[in-house]
Amino acid sequence: MNRKHFLSFMAMAGATFPALKSFGSSVIPEPATAVKIPDYLKAGDTIGITCPAGFITMAEILPSVQLMESWGFRIKIGKTVDRRDFTFGGSDQERMLDMQNMLDDPELKAIMCARGGYGAVRIIDLLNFDRFVASPKWMIGFSDVTILHCHLSRKYGIASIHSKMCNSFPSDWTLADPVQIATILSIRQALSGEQLKYIAPPHLFNRPGKVEGVLVGGNLSIIETLAGSKSDLKTEGKILFLEDTGEYLYRLDRMFWNLKRTGKLEQLQGLIIGGFKVKPDDPGEEFGRTLYDIVQEKIKEYNFPVCFDFPVGHQKNNFALKCGVKHSFEVNSNGSSLTSLY
Repeated sequence: MNRKHFLSFMAMAGATFPALKSFGSSVIPEPATAVKIPDYLKAGDTIGITCPAGFITMAEILPSVQLMESWGFRIKIGKTVDRRDFTFGGSDQERMLDMQNMLDDPELKAIMCARGGYGAVRIIDLLNFDRFVASPKWMIGFSDVTILHCHLSRKYGIASIHSKMCNSFPSDWTLADPVQIATILSIRQALSGEQLKYIAPPHLFNRPGKVEGVLVGGNLSIIETLAGSKSDLKTEGKILFLEDTGEYLYRLDRMFWNLKRTGKLEQLQGLIIGGFKVKPDDPGEEFGRTLYDIVQEKIKEYNFPVCFDFPVGHQKNNFALKCGVKHSFEVNSNGSSLTSLY
């Protein structure tokens, strides 16, 4: 699709897919709390794109650039796009400098990580967040970017957006299915300050309840590796969401034991289990327990509400979530719902 046709099509997206409006409606005010919520974006604001982890090409990010420009945003592409150092988007030094420039850039209102992979942990302690803290901007991404979400939450109490990245935007919007479209549009809704509400169907192992709390979380294996570090996630009084991919069940069991032994489950307001793509057991090494068995064993002594199969994770139905923002979370016989309050 040429650029003119693409942008013309996108200008009609709201009319073509009216059902997507249910995922975001009114713009909501910032709370008078200690949590720092960056300014929501408006037309003309600039989003930077950088690669703190894996590599990606300019051709691969072009659909995301075109779409975000059609939303009215300007895009500044970092120097690490099209760079490659084996699996990384450039050397550690290149990735650190590119992210540092974006953290410090007063023109930017948001930073979108181009893709996940591995590498953010190699540069996180080299970054200076002084200017970023003085003038926060939205950090966007998931998977390996969980390191940045956790660091911003633990060290600075700054909200961020857990969502798909440039490598998840469809190359041809006209061929994208409704779920893919809705998840991408949820990024715009989150950046624009719309209230986000997501609903998951009932699940046999859900635990009912209704609570409010600040939402934190991300990739389980990343959260486990941050335990005891300066980026270690604090969960007391929070609603915790978790997802992961490509892990054996025994490894997931070990990770959930880590959450329990480090006290991360003791004082939760609620627990949200998103998508988990489990790696099949090796023949003769069957673990003998399901993901649901693993989770239930670790939380049986606690009373907070729990939901399973929430639409977040390494899957098509991976919707944008505002980390560090207060949410309402309800689980009942009809399913579960998560609603941003700011």
